[in-house]
Amino acid sequence: MPKQPLVEVFGFPVEDMSKEAKRHRADRLCPYNNIVPSCTKDKVENPLGVCSIYEKMTPTIICPVRFRQAWHIASDAARFFFPSGQQWTSLSEIRLKDANGKSAGNIDLVLVSYDQEGKLTDFGSLEVQGVYISGNLRRPFARYMENPRKNAAMDWSQERNYPSADYLSSSRKRLAPQLIYKGGIFHSWGRKMAVAIDKCFLQQLPDLPTVSQKSADLCWFVYELKRNRSGRYVLTLNQTLYTKFNPVLAKITRANPGSQDDFKKSLQKKLDKKLSSKAVAGPVRDVKDISDIVVNDD
Repeated sequence: MPKQPLVEVFGFPVEDMSKEAKRHRADRLCPYNNIVPSCTKDKVENPLGVCSIYEKMTPTIICPVRFRQAWHIASDAARFFFPSGQQWTSLSEIRLKDANGKSAGNIDLVLVSYDQEGKLTDFGSLEVQGVYISGNLRRPFARYMENPRKNAAMDWSQERNYPSADYLSSSRKRLAPQLIYKGGIFHSWGRKMAVAIDKCFLQQLPDLPTVSQKSADLCWFVYELKRNRSGRYVLTLNQTLYTKFNPVLAKITRANPGSQDDFKKSLQKKLDKKLSSKAVAGPVRDVKDISDIVVNDD
């Protein structure tokens, strides 16, 4: 467990005391193409400006906006969606509806291609998945912001609710439902989809069955944060996985079954305990279950 859980705050490493880093912290700015200049994570008035935290000793991205650095995700996805040389652009936060007109959620980015007259020719969806957090992240963030120079190397390891990445919730509560609902609609339309995640997140997913790029209808762009010469972290493509929608969905949403014998032993212990407690208390009347009691309304 790293002593300091925070990696980047308002776009800069916590130990960065450059003029630009100080300006971003003072003005609560986001350098990664947020919808507004300021960071809006968690709260607009009091944003939780943490871009990434440590997973053991590796940075993992917790804010989806962090993936927008230099718009590499859009360029990478466009190469999967469209033929080389095709004109395209991206549209953000597009509402998707089902056959009943009910919302199936917003798509992070829809990439659209168009002809010389500006007529739509094709489109694909790009979902960006940061990592959920377990524990309390705002407390160490607030402590750091009190005095960044002093607290850049603070020891938070003994504090209660030390923040850590919650990959299980990220996949089951966020990623899987997105693939089921929004991805299911795009798949029924025969449109391609892409998902942007980071390397640490991929390592927690089951092995995804891959296919050739030509056969794929769902592509996974896996990124990592690498330091450049100036000490800042740069979003870097680590690997690309080409997959088919249905096999991947089955793999992610299906639990890896544990031992049935262990489960039966657990049930037997619970049953023994319940029967033992009933034997000690003794029946008040000969009623096997509350459902045996008949109330006469006459």
